[in-house]
Amino acid sequence: MSTRLYVGNLSFNTNKDSLHAAFATNGREVTDVHVVTDRDSGQSRGFGFVTLATADQARTAIQEMNGLLLDGRPLRVNEAEERPGRGGGGGGGGGGGGGGGRRDRY
Repeated sequence: MSTRLYVGNLSFNTNKDSLHAAFATNGREVTDVHVVTDRDSGQSRGFGFVTLATADQARTAIQEMNGLLLDGRPLRVNEAEERPGRGGGGGGGGGGGGGGGRRDRY
């Protein structure tokens, strides 16, 4: 079963390829890499996720990679936690009462 890792403190220069290469050392099988970017600017937000093929590979990667320098910054690596569910539905406000009422003139 694959295990997803959170990788924090990434340099803004770190990209998907360099993160993949860093984690694929020592025979680890990287199945997915995602560097989180800002929706508007496209710049890295400084963290990402790496998925490894097995839980054993993930444990080894945490031990070996946590604190390791990548692009000049020490990585923070741990097992990713499930994202908490976002509360139900949402949907807009209630709408407001109508508009300017009628004004009597004398």
